[in-house]
Amino acid sequence: MCWVALDRAARLSPVLGTAEDGARWRAEAERVRDAVLVEGWNDRVGAFTQSFGSDQLDAAALMVPLVGFLPSSDPRVRSTVDAVERILVDERGLVRRYITESGVDGVAGDEGSFVLCTFWLSQALARDGEVDRARLYFDRAAAYANDLGLMAEEVDTGTGRLLGNFPQAFSHIGLVNAAQDLDRASTTA
Repeated sequence: MCWVALDRAARLSPVLGTAEDGARWRAEAERVRDAVLVEGWNDRVGAFTQSFGSDQLDAAALMVPLVGFLPSSDPRVRSTVDAVERILVDERGLVRRYITESGVDGVAGDEGSFVLCTFWLSQALARDGEVDRARLYFDRAAAYANDLGLMAEEVDTGTGRLLGNFPQAFSHIGLVNAAQDLDRASTTA
């Protein structure tokens, strides 16, 4: 997301009248990009990982194609999406943010699966033309809306009970974004 901030700032610099800053921001964005491509990719895992040098997956890596860092067709993106699906999807078919047992966040205990992360997976799959798989994750996540159409932040992996912030705006934004990408992929397929 550091790359996103610098990239977007550089793109906005002509509008802001700060061309000299835009050139500097563009150069810094490229430095961050190079670092992520080298240090963020883990050959052993076959995925972009939670942090430089880590073997741990993080569903936030699904943002790589969503923010335009790399295209969905890039083999590293495809491999990351497959790894997230294989390792972070729970028995309910929802995506956990990461494996909490690693202790990387310093918080004891387990978390539920994240509705937003499940929509990210749907989006990444849709952008790669995997419409059926994308729809499957979209439908699973959307099914956790209550009778008013409101969604929580997380879902308990064991009970299916809604957890975390409620209603969660990020979950709803994820639904809208995934629906748009799924619609685009469905009409072009």
